[in-house]
Amino acid sequence: MPRLASGRRYAQAAFGLAMEKNELDSWRVSLRKIAELSADDDLMALLENPKLPFAVKKQLLGGRLKEVNPLALNLACLLVSRSVLEIAGDISREYDHLLDAHRGIEHAEVFTALPLDEGDKQRFSTKLGKMVGREVIVDARVDPAVIGGFKARIGDMLIDGSLRNKLEVLKKSLEQ
Repeated sequence: MPRLASGRRYAQAAFGLAMEKNELDSWRVSLRKIAELSADDDLMALLENPKLPFAVKKQLLGGRLKEVNPLALNLACLLVSRSVLEIAGDISREYDHLLDAHRGIEHAEVFTALPLDEGDKQRFSTKLGKMVGREVIVDARVDPAVIGGFKARIGDMLIDGSLRNKLEVLKKSLEQ
């Protein structure tokens, strides 16, 4: 959890800078490039090497991140200096969520027993969008515990349309 919270704080700071300078999309691209770098095991081994001087690490980053926003490059250097470049993916994802929220787009995690195809995702997106009054992007996940139906989480809201929940509601109504 501390890693996600830390990623969120960096993302919020980056979002504030991007809003201030009206560079929302360039920051999105830059943060994704930094996240891609953090997935390169060979580069990460170099950047995490305590014997390598920071100036060399900064030069490596500058060479690999030529087209990114200069302030985003500074963020990458800060992450390297603090030995936390591995959270770059978390920062990028959190930034995307902040940007989508700013643009009126919600993200929903939808759990089903079987994988959803693109048509099913679109139908869920449309129905959930009508419920919350915003555009919804569906992140479909398979959960075998959901025997039938679905569960959806949009922010703090949970929609439980699972077979298990329907049986529980029926059981409670029969007991009354």
